[in-house]
Amino acid sequence: MIYLVKIGFLPIRIWDILDILIVGYLMYLIYRLLRGSIAFNIFVGVLMLTMVAWLVNRLQMDLLSTVMEKFVEVGVIIIVVIFQPEIRRFLLFLGNTTLRQRSHFWERLLNRNFQATPKKEQEVMALKAVMLRLSKQRIGALIVLSKNANLEGLINSGVRLDAQISEPLIESIFTKESPLHDGALVIANGKLQWASSVLPVSDNPSLPKSVGLRHRAAVGITERSNVAAFVVSEETGSISFSIEGKLDRKLSEDGIIELLKRHYL
Repeated sequence: MIYLVKIGFLPIRIWDILDILIVGYLMYLIYRLLRGSIAFNIFVGVLMLTMVAWLVNRLQMDLLSTVMEKFVEVGVIIIVVIFQPEIRRFLLFLGNTTLRQRSHFWERLLNRNFQATPKKEQEVMALKAVMLRLSKQRIGALIVLSKNANLEGLINSGVRLDAQISEPLIESIFTKESPLHDGALVIANGKLQWASSVLPVSDNPSLPKSVGLRHRAAVGITERSNVAAFVVSEETGSISFSIEGKLDRKLSEDGIIELLKRHYL
């Protein structure tokens, strides 16, 4: 047996370090998925209950250990029932950030290296221009940039477009007279893929009380998938940006261009 290092009488193998890193990464993913929700408090409670059960078992407190073991056995079923949506989102999130992204690695690499950059730059400027125009007219909008992320199971309803990016088309979608203005516009693979899509709403209590459903939907979808979202406020006309469950408000024109180039190109 080959050991990487020894700390006193404790030998540490390279597999021990790998084990710690993998468990730490999984705990981080669980934290990202559950942070800011009631489910996170429940998860912490279940974790503490499991630790207490392990401790009383090590202390050989037989009666309490038996009771705690029963709680833990039943708790597994309770966790599956209570956390069914979170478990499903976790598996989707894990798949989106590993297998699916790796399968598209070469495709994205080729697109960045060989695709006509003037077209992409033109689309970025079109998106920027239409968001500024919507902002000036106080027309609410929610635009999701999904790239190659799989949003199956996260987006409810919506109208399939599969259309080229166009300023007049995007503006017409979000005008109040349009039947598609209430939902989100999803952009993927350089096209307007879906309109009037219903997104999961974040229940993060740290979000400002002044933000509305559009902002909470933008945060909600970025909490659950590797996407970015822009929001135009109907009340103030300000433009916000969300990624990884974080919300950046009142963007400048230069900030919009920078974010578009980073998350769209």
